[in-house]
Amino acid sequence: MVTMTDNDVVPEAAASRRLVITAASLGTIFEWYDFYIYGALAVFFGALFFPPGNDTAAFLASLATFGAGFAVRPLGALVFGRLGDMVGRKYTFLVTILIMGLSTAAVGLLPTYAEVGLLAPVLLVGLRLLQGLAIGGEYGGAAIYVAEHAPDHLRGRHTSWIQTTSTVGLLLSLGVILVCRQTMDAASFAAWGWRIPFILSVALLGISVYIRLRLEESPVFAAMKRTGAVSRAPFRDSFGNWTNLSRILVALFGATAGQAVVWYTGQFYALYFLTATLKLDYVNAYLLIALALVAGTPLYILFGALSDRIGRKPLIVGGFLLAALTYFPLFHALTAAVNPALDTAQRNSPVTVAAHDCNVNVFAKPVTSCDLARDFLSKAGVTYVSIPTTDPAGVVVRIGVAEIRGYDATAYAAALAAAGYPKATDPSQIRWVPATLLLTVMMVWATMVYGPMAAFLVELFPARIRYTSLSLPFHVGNGLFGGFLPFVAFAVVVVTGDPYAGLWYPVGVAVVSFVVGLLFIRDRTGCRVAD
Repeated sequence: MVTMTDNDVVPEAAASRRLVITAASLGTIFEWYDFYIYGALAVFFGALFFPPGNDTAAFLASLATFGAGFAVRPLGALVFGRLGDMVGRKYTFLVTILIMGLSTAAVGLLPTYAEVGLLAPVLLVGLRLLQGLAIGGEYGGAAIYVAEHAPDHLRGRHTSWIQTTSTVGLLLSLGVILVCRQTMDAASFAAWGWRIPFILSVALLGISVYIRLRLEESPVFAAMKRTGAVSRAPFRDSFGNWTNLSRILVALFGATAGQAVVWYTGQFYALYFLTATLKLDYVNAYLLIALALVAGTPLYILFGALSDRIGRKPLIVGGFLLAALTYFPLFHALTAAVNPALDTAQRNSPVTVAAHDCNVNVFAKPVTSCDLARDFLSKAGVTYVSIPTTDPAGVVVRIGVAEIRGYDATAYAAALAAAGYPKATDPSQIRWVPATLLLTVMMVWATMVYGPMAAFLVELFPARIRYTSLSLPFHVGNGLFGGFLPFVAFAVVVVTGDPYAGLWYPVGVAVVSFVVGLLFIRDRTGCRVAD
């Protein structure tokens, strides 16, 4: 059995642990780089890979494909978790980064729907599934590998470095996308320039593989292998034992599900809200998110280190509660800070849609007058309230004092302009300090729950089945609850006409995780990970 004490902290050991942290973190940088470039560029290539005719449906289909990569993560967690518990940590997360990296780069080489028809979306979905499978084994391996090298009393601080890589991945992706968009015209970027960020990921893959090849096996796993303590049936030992299965369920519903929605809301959904709802140009939207990320990134280390002192549980469940209580006022305040004209128009000139022929359209092309009216308003980022009616006109749209009977896009645009609804955010009206602070507050909640998460999960499960047991709840939480957040939230907005209604999804999940975590999480901060 292997333990680490303060006596281990010598220059050689410290240098070795820095290499361990660096190697493990590069894989998660890759994961988040892929996450952001796909999410940020889906609006550009969505229509290229799916049947033409409805841009909204194509965008939703691209988000669903995005979510499909997350949906398959639990399967990857099982496949690679078993491999990690039986063969070793190092070998497993070397395989996962190769699959993940090659799949990401291949997206940039795919033929479009116009070139190969339905084969295009099939290939895109196939690559997303491969990425999801590989990522299902990546995070667990990285977290375990670092934690099993770290001293018990510094585990939260050491593993929190892995969490900071989400910021590095985002900034790297935003930087690459921004350079590409600034160095070519809009038409070229939409046609083929979006491929460059995917293809450039090959460089990151090469560096990651080179460093990981230099690593030795985890000392905890090496000791288990020497003594014959390695599990021969990780599935049975993980899920056939009620004590361990109950830990998996608590980890999922009391920790990782809430962590996923809090983290994704504060960054990815906030970026979508800035661009799609507030109509902020991409340069300023990326800059605002980047400022908040830079301000919030040190907090991962702060909360990871703080969790070594006060425990993981208070920070994790506290973050859930704060997020659930503040998301709605934070996003409303963000509207006022970024697009004050829109905020004023929403308060002074509310919009209603009275109709009797409305359908719940998510993927389908809008056909009825009501569907067309709602689709127009949603694309314009306008909040509206649906009212049932039997009026024979089919749809009656009221914008402030103006009333338009039937579907008339030209009349809608004129009425919105007259009521003060801006077509886009005026950059000169952005209140930069309040907007950055609001986004940073969301980052604080995310870092509270995500900073201590790796250490919490590692400490929750015994070493011999840790890879399998840890990976499944993490990737069910992040893959299903988090991965489908953009799709679910956007679909709710389309159906309800309320750009804030999508927040009910992360708020609801955060509340569930707060209650479950508060009641059932047993804090094992600082326990021996070799047991």
